[in-house]
Amino acid sequence: MAETYPLAFPTQTGIARVEITATDVVAITESPFTFSQQVVRHAGARWSATITIPPVKREDSEYWNSFLLRLRGQFGTFLLGDPNGATPRGSAASAAGTPLVNGASQTGNNLNIDGLPASATGYLKAGDYIQLGSGASARLYKVLEDVSSNGSGEATLNLWPDLRSSPNDDATVVVSNAKGVFRLTSNEAVWTINTAGFYAINFAAVEAL
Repeated sequence: MAETYPLAFPTQTGIARVEITATDVVAITESPFTFSQQVVRHAGARWSATITIPPVKREDSEYWNSFLLRLRGQFGTFLLGDPNGATPRGSAASAAGTPLVNGASQTGNNLNIDGLPASATGYLKAGDYIQLGSGASARLYKVLEDVSSNGSGEATLNLWPDLRSSPNDDATVVVSNAKGVFRLTSNEAVWTINTAGFYAINFAAVEAL
């Protein structure tokens, strides 16, 4: 049976450690004589992550091993979010409303949304995540400033990275358990088994763009 990507991330054992990296593409040249600088910010920006699974016995390790092999190296994709940031710190955690994109043709790092509870102070907090799109089009964004809604349930989000594409008007904005699409950085799947029968598994992934 052919795989359908992106795969769901395994949940059998939890994760021991995740290192999340946010990378911007910025070119900088510096004069060796005056130290004056020229800086150009390019459009590229992406998430990457290194994931370590806690030591597990074979019964649990095979879920992870099979997951890695199902990806067929860098070919397949999977959904991943910040496991410690699945629940927003803001009031959206308990009263999300129905957040939607407010207006078509939006670009850059600001996103207008509506459908929030009216006059919600601290609806999202700096560092919370949102997701736009779903399945293979899911994109993960981080909110950079506290967000409160106005009396009409509208707000503007300051995001990293910039919008990958212009979302449709009234597109759903996911504020809990937000994820993006990732792929492995290597075509090799590796696991280590010690003399006590415990498996050590870690792997690196990068946002699939």
